[in-house]
Amino acid sequence: LNLVRPLMVVLPSVKRPSREIKFNEKVMWTVISLFIFLVCCQIPLYGVNTSANGADPFYWLRVILASNRGTLMELGISPIVTSSMVMQLLAGSGIIKVNQSIRSDRELYAAAQKVF
Repeated sequence: LNLVRPLMVVLPSVKRPSREIKFNEKVMWTVISLFIFLVCCQIPLYGVNTSANGADPFYWLRVILASNRGTLMELGISPIVTSSMVMQLLAGSGIIKVNQSIRSDRELYAAAQKVF
């Protein structure tokens, strides 16, 4: 886990707000997030054959999410969930030594989950 320590400086993290967030600001950030989502629904993945003719099990999901076949958003959150499960398996089996009661270890573990 100490290999991740130099990267912790550049990894994004969410901090508690120092003030109350107004409703208009929340709406603005929601609209920005939706715009980013819609842009990512149009970015194609490299190496994915999008011209394959055949059954498309995700057709209606793409219609609802305004996505195209073989785009970045078609991956969904599965890469994040998979990396989190692998990190938990490594920590649970003792391959990675993590003491969750120590704050610095928790921060290193969270940073490693973001990187891997």
